Amino acid sequence: MSRIRTTLATGAVAALAFAALPASATGATSAPDAAAQSTSGTTTSGKDRRQLQAWAADTWRSFEAMVDEETGLPDDNIGGDLDPASRGGYTSPTNIGAYLWSTVVARDTGLIDRREARERLATTLDTVAGLEKHEPSGMFYNWYDPATGAKLLTFPTSGDPIKPFLSSVDNGWLATGLLLTARAEPSLARAADAVREDMDFGCYYDPAQNQIRGGFWDVDPQETAPVAGDYCEMGADVWYTGHHYGAFNTEPRIASYLGIAEGQIPAEHYFGTYRTFPDTCDWSWTETRPVGQWAEHLGVPVFEGALPYRGMRVVPTWGGSMFEALMVPLFVPEETWGPRSWGRNHPLYVQGQIEHGLREADYGYWGFSPSNNPAGGYREYGVDQLGLDGPGYTSDQERTTVDQPYEGCREGSPAPTEYGDGVVTPHASFLALRYAHGDAMANLRNIAEDFDAYGPGGFYDAVAVRSGQVSQRYLSLDQGMIMAALGNELADDAVRRYVSRGDLEREVRPLMAMETFAVGRD
Repeated sequence: MSRIRTTLATGAVAALAFAALPASATGATSAPDAAAQSTSGTTTSGKDRRQLQAWAADTWRSFEAMVDEETGLPDDNIGGDLDPASRGGYTSPTNIGAYLWSTVVARDTGLIDRREARERLATTLDTVAGLEKHEPSGMFYNWYDPATGAKLLTFPTSGDPIKPFLSSVDNGWLATGLLLTARAEPSLARAADAVREDMDFGCYYDPAQNQIRGGFWDVDPQETAPVAGDYCEMGADVWYTGHHYGAFNTEPRIASYLGIAEGQIPAEHYFGTYRTFPDTCDWSWTETRPVGQWAEHLGVPVFEGALPYRGMRVVPTWGGSMFEALMVPLFVPEETWGPRSWGRNHPLYVQGQIEHGLREADYGYWGFSPSNNPAGGYREYGVDQLGLDGPGYTSDQERTTVDQPYEGCREGSPAPTEYGDGVVTPHASFLALRYAHGDAMANLRNIAEDFDAYGPGGFYDAVAVRSGQVSQRYLSLDQGMIMAALGNELADDAVRRYVSRGDLEREVRPLMAMETFAVGRD
């Protein structure tokens, strides 16, 4: 069936890819507002709306099965039959944030009533307020027991020791869920804000690099990479990750936005990460030579670069995956606030994923993002050439990479003539709904029809499209992305409206409006 899908779909891709882009992305002249309007969603037909509502109802059912009724904490994952005995036995700040916003979406789309939503949210907030955290920063640890709320020191599935870590991006998603809850349920605003306002994202911000760290340990992890320091007057050093989040178009930018909005991180940080690395041989280990030029914003020099991909120029993510690029705009209207930057890039990025799945790799399906591996475990998937990293994330089980040349610095290798067992994850198509509605709906329906890919909790997490192997599990993170996308589609952008107003819009929107990405079509 996948070969038939390819034959039917690829003929339409060229026309759809061009027509779906705003005029500014194709090189034509248009007003900024027109560019933003063309990417802000499409009218949903009655048939599509009924389908989306059915998917929402089933996806919410997976959260009902994952959450512990006593603590209100969701598990990280659960088996495809939704048996509570198949829960993973651990949760994270991201998972908790995803459950908070998914509960609000369930209320706003009529799946639960206001009383049930309020009770669920109150239970979770009460537990979160009592979780052990790093008091000087207000940040939460990476893993907790969903049944007790205890900080985990060993991993339940393997027994391996855990060195408690405080992740900037994970805490960013928890803070997002708390902010949304406070706006969506005023009776709980004080409880949600009490936790969130204690979280200082400046504790991750390294002024010397104008970037945030991946996180820190509050106890020396006895490793060589961590760097001791104290960025926010915590009173004692912590041990920061050896790396910073240096790529601009990746999901940690939610932590950056929240920190800027709260005045914890300076506005200049918005321009401190790489659109692409500069076009010199010093950076030739990356994917390929970028195109672009230097600019200066708020006194910060910025190389406004883009990578070429099959007739397009795109600001890449780090690994080439969908959730890196499009999880943040579930909550922040980037393409509206930055019509000459994000407003041009997001639809191009989606079209790049479609182009890879339907034409370059000839899978017949598309949507590549980190997910459960149908063969077992968890893995990063993406489109190699849409990432900054040289090896990048790959779209198939065989890890087929594309070694492009870096002109003037290193030679590449011949492009692959075929790809292997491609792995698509449904959450990637839900992320794309705003930017390529018809393509996303068709892709999801094809996945549901052609594979055993749909169960009592909605779409299973991932499908290997040539072998037909399916990962029949549900993940809080991935289900949470689906619920947020559906909340925007079915409730008039409610998810965005809760999060983006106020300080976030006032402080971050002007930054996005300053920049013009070097993206478009050749």
